[in-house]
Amino acid sequence: MQDPNEDTEWNEILRDFGILPPKEEPKDEIEEMVLRLQKEAMVKPYEKMTLAQLKEAEDDFDDEDMKAIELYREKRLQEWKALKKKRKFGELREIAGNQYVNEVTNAEKDVWVIIHLYRSSIPMCLLVNQHLSLLARKFPETKFVKAIVNSCIQHYHDNCLPTIFVYKNGQIEGKFIGVIECGGINLKLEELEWKLAEVGAIQTDLEENKKKDTVDVMVSSIRNTSIYDDTNSSNSDNDDTK
Repeated sequence: MQDPNEDTEWNEILRDFGILPPKEEPKDEIEEMVLRLQKEAMVKPYEKMTLAQLKEAEDDFDDEDMKAIELYREKRLQEWKALKKKRKFGELREIAGNQYVNEVTNAEKDVWVIIHLYRSSIPMCLLVNQHLSLLARKFPETKFVKAIVNSCIQHYHDNCLPTIFVYKNGQIEGKFIGVIECGGINLKLEELEWKLAEVGAIQTDLEENKKKDTVDVMVSSIRNTSIYDDTNSSNSDNDDTK
């Protein structure tokens, strides 16, 4: 049997009369590969859509697309739930003493809780509240609350304020009681962030303890001054003996 794609004069005549179909042109393998790669690289339109947009555009997709959309929708839904769970807090909330157990001691499993007991008449407490408010926004996966100390503990001494307790699963994992333990009257935001990170309540991106650097400089300065004074004293004693 003669090949209809064979290049013969007779086949050309038969094609002219429509007896044979048009000759199949050889496909360019490189061109085919490029087209295939381009197709594979194309982003499906539904991958750019929100869940609401997917719902509205369901009629525009075929059965194959719908199967992929269902998988994609489920993936996006799980991502959204995970993000919502992670960002469930994000603010420094005020609680009353009768909410302490539910909000702090019995908080959700594996959730870090930072509570500040304060009095508004104490400047250091106001400073700590300002810092905690900023940290609450930076670390929304951690629960930040504050409470007026009298609503939680009666006759609590001012010398113990500010007081910061860090809880996890009902246990106190860290505590800072009084001005000195909380960082001093000139407490910087980064210093408080580092303290809470050392306990484990937050995952900081700070690379070093700013407060430690300041303390090291002070200690070094005091040490050098002491050495200088000792040297001068020794020289003075030697002069007196001459």
